[in-house]
Amino acid sequence: MTTPTLEQALKDGWMPIREVARRTGVNAVTLRAWERRYGLVVPHRTAKGHRLYDDGHVQHIQQILTWLNRGVAVSQVRELLDSAAVEPPSAAQNDWQLLAHGLLNAIGTLAERRVDEIFNQAMSLYPPATLCEQLLLPLLQTLEQRWQGQFGAQLERVFFYSWLRSKLGARLYHNNRQLSGPPVLLVNQSSLPMEPHLWLSAWLISSADCPVEVFDWPLPQGELALAVDRLGARAVVLYASQAMNLGQLARLIGNCRCPKLIVGPAVRIHFDEWAVQAHDIEELSLADTPIAAQQRLQQLGLLQDRL
Repeated sequence: MTTPTLEQALKDGWMPIREVARRTGVNAVTLRAWERRYGLVVPHRTAKGHRLYDDGHVQHIQQILTWLNRGVAVSQVRELLDSAAVEPPSAAQNDWQLLAHGLLNAIGTLAERRVDEIFNQAMSLYPPATLCEQLLLPLLQTLEQRWQGQFGAQLERVFFYSWLRSKLGARLYHNNRQLSGPPVLLVNQSSLPMEPHLWLSAWLISSADCPVEVFDWPLPQGELALAVDRLGARAVVLYASQAMNLGQLARLIGNCRCPKLIVGPAVRIHFDEWAVQAHDIEELSLADTPIAAQQRLQQLGLLQDRL
């Protein structure tokens, strides 16, 4: 291919990096890191150096995501693609384990800078959903087990949850400034402040180019509907980690004139009852994890579609 101008290339059907990011859900920073560090997705260039992609690149990215979603580290993907392998190597989890081990040690010593460095490294190489599924959700589960009866557990919990809320809150703020349109409203209906799964849910939804507003505190009956109206929210997501009074829930969300989604362990606790009640409450859906919440909102057409 010769080196056309950007305008000529776009007319010929080539895509800039922002369009590929929109189609695949892999942000531009990660695409550039894959190219620079691993030679995974090598675009064509315009005369001025602008990256250009075609449908073949998009399909290649989808293949990469397939391996990443199976737990393979990005450093191992090129070898698998080149060899046309159908199964990941036995060492596929090593990189994830190293990242998790590094974070556990850094959290245990309250080393905020080290936590930030490890997370930034991982965030530059993996899409949010992959990072959430392969690293952050297992990490939170391991931490909860470690904190059972351990002296200093509350200290570690407050340290890590404060860091996570600050980190993801900054990402939401940055994304919101680049976006327009009605937001998704997330409300913490749990007794736990700084609920990490609430913030992971918000981050995943925001990564789909959707504005997000987070209320990290329960709202009383009547004021949730007021918040939905004032924000013009496209949907309301309630995160609940403990058992709830189902009658109060119906009164809380009944007057919200938008799709409603309940997320968290409460869904598993009340699944049979809510599965019935969902038919009685207009536009009510259920999702037990942050990843399932993002997927459900996409299914409802409330988030940007990916190929």
